[in-house]
Amino acid sequence: MPPRSHTDLGVDMDGHVAILEIRRPPHNFFDVPLIRAIADALEDLEAHADCRAVVLAAQGTAFCAGANFGGDTDATAATSPRALNPIYAEALRIYATGKPIVAAVHGPAIGGGLGLALAADFRVSCPQARFSANFNRLGFHPGFGLSVTLPRLVGPQQAALLFYTGRRIDGTQAHTLGLVDELVDGPEAVRGAALELAQEIALSAPIAVQATRTTLRRELMPLLREAVARESEMQFAHFRSEDFREGVQAMSERRPPKFSGR
Repeated sequence: MPPRSHTDLGVDMDGHVAILEIRRPPHNFFDVPLIRAIADALEDLEAHADCRAVVLAAQGTAFCAGANFGGDTDATAATSPRALNPIYAEALRIYATGKPIVAAVHGPAIGGGLGLALAADFRVSCPQARFSANFNRLGFHPGFGLSVTLPRLVGPQQAALLFYTGRRIDGTQAHTLGLVDELVDGPEAVRGAALELAQEIALSAPIAVQATRTTLRRELMPLLREAVARESEMQFAHFRSEDFREGVQAMSERRPPKFSGR
């Protein structure tokens, strides 16, 4: 059976590689339905015998600029301090799927968009791309499992630096840190290089690849479940703070925030 369709997510096959394309250009802001659609498609591909690897790509200028806090969004929709943010409940489904994923990060991957890129096994990018875990700069705790996945890739010291400052780094810096696995010359070459990597993975025995992936990631899911519970609890409080309102307003006005600690 083909993966379920979604107006903002394209699903195509190229040989043994599935290509999932986010279609909310130019920035590809996400909400619960979009993250759920990605999880649905990946779960459908679990039963697709011809699929041996997945490329996650996007239309527009950005890979994914995160949640759009300036518009209608359910990014803050957790109903109690102990309730899981519904976006992160869907993110756990993405992490739990078994086919290897290559993210084609041709443009900015910001906030939760960085979290989505790090849900993949590998990232192909270019110097022009931008990466930022900008949560603290907006006045709230990181999410999307990044409190596990970012230090796992770049180490705890560099992860803390990226979290605390919210700084943006380019694709070359991300490659040096280990955030990006392959760097190509420009945005137009990213998807093709990601597809080549996925096709190279698909040449290996699929039962062996997936078993090896399970072994390498066997401790990841328990850590992620604990992390997103903590992330959701902290965000529930921070989304109700003056600092969060100031952070979002400062971002929309393109000025430095003036936080009060409240």
